[in-house]
Amino acid sequence: MYTFVKLGGSVITDKAGQEAADLPTIERLAAQVAAARAARPGLPIVLGHGSGSFGHLYAARYGVHRGLPPGSSGEDAQRFYAGFALTAGAALRLNRIVVDALLAAGVPALSLQPSASLWASGGQIAAWDTAHLARALAHGLVPVVHGDVAFDEAQGTAIISTEALLTHLAEQPELRPGRVILVGEDAVYTADPRRDPSARRVPLITAANLAEALGGAAGSHAVDVTGGMRSKLELMWRLVQRIPGLEVRLIGPAPGNPRAALLGEPLDTGTTIRWA
Repeated sequence: MYTFVKLGGSVITDKAGQEAADLPTIERLAAQVAAARAARPGLPIVLGHGSGSFGHLYAARYGVHRGLPPGSSGEDAQRFYAGFALTAGAALRLNRIVVDALLAAGVPALSLQPSASLWASGGQIAAWDTAHLARALAHGLVPVVHGDVAFDEAQGTAIISTEALLTHLAEQPELRPGRVILVGEDAVYTADPRRDPSARRVPLITAANLAEALGGAAGSHAVDVTGGMRSKLELMWRLVQRIPGLEVRLIGPAPGNPRAALLGEPLDTGTTIRWA
């Protein structure tokens, strides 16, 4: 069974900067993936990453996530679609950095640009040809996708988050994962720990405490056109509901965490989401 991994944009970049990749962290995470595959050769992984201070900056500047403004035409439309291209280019630059780090660590990573084979409608994935991704997995490769722009049949353009991409893949019977690992915030807390020193980690989220966990989830702390922690939790919970036995683990990037999570080892940090 597959393991899906998402490296958060706030982890691999400085989201308050402009195209500011955190190379030491990216290289450390790549080494963790390599270590997990060395411990369990052939471990089937689909890896995705956010755009952080690369794609989000341009997407917010041009409003790519909202679509072409009504009534736009001529030069206004041209400027808007130029912003669409700038957003895509920025996302690809970060993707190249991540994939090169994985390759250097000995992980057979293969970049697959979502916007080259994906259509959206109303900001949601309408169709995505994933045949190449499935074939990459069949050959023992680690396909790498990323949050990306998309042409949208209803609004012209959209931004498709990495979580939305992984959710779409997870719903394909032939790609169904047993575990989804989100490397980003250290955990879900009862309140924003940056502002409330009394905030407590929520180690486990099930149907019994979902509402409380969502109530305490904070938004993003920098430019993020795909939503903050609450939207990610809601998306992951819908996935847990649809895939029996699925476990979602939210962990921070501290050394050892990603390797342990990939191997299914116990951790006394982070948050696990499951049905019960």
